[in-house]
Amino acid sequence: MVPYMPLWRRIRQDILDRIAAGILKPGDKLPTTKELAAQYDTSGLTVRKAIEVLTEAGVLEGRQGVGVFVADPSGRNS
Repeated sequence: MVPYMPLWRRIRQDILDRIAAGILKPGDKLPTTKELAAQYDTSGLTVRKAIEVLTEAGVLEGRQGVGVFVADPSGRNS
């Protein structure tokens, strides 16, 4: 039996999996919170939690008024 995982963690893992698979690349813009909420059939609050955790980890970067993008890992070490 698979242990229960909160939806925001599943969204986080799905985004990480897409980055690892090369579906999402550094510099790619993520869909809006509203679009992601519809895609995952959840609230914007749940999507924002997943994005917030990934942003704090340096995986994503938010640009005020522009959107959320996949961070460039090479850009963190320069």
